[in-house]
Amino acid sequence: MNIKSVWNSKNTKQLSDVLCKIKDVKTMQNFLRDVMTEKEIIEISSRLKAAYMLNRQISYSEVIKETNLSSRTVARINNWLKNGCKGYIEAIKILNNHRLAS
Repeated sequence: MNIKSVWNSKNTKQLSDVLCKIKDVKTMQNFLRDVMTEKEIIEISSRLKAAYMLNRQISYSEVIKETNLSSRTVARINNWLKNGCKGYIEAIKILNNHRLAS
């Protein structure tokens, strides 16, 4: 399934709609915990941190050390950052605009 067709399904559209409509952090955390394992939550959080660091031109080795992600995953994140659907870029803007980045 390619990146564009993943959102052609009623179920995937419904997921993105629900995520957009959750307005408070606690409800979002509860939802994410119900649909993902703790390991998946940590993995996705690490990927966002890696994208943030890569966007700030921090070296692969430092990103790997800080996030515990594999070099292959960091390389994929860097590729998505540059050639993806701009989701990471928009998320980084939110982090920066709301002073959520650490």
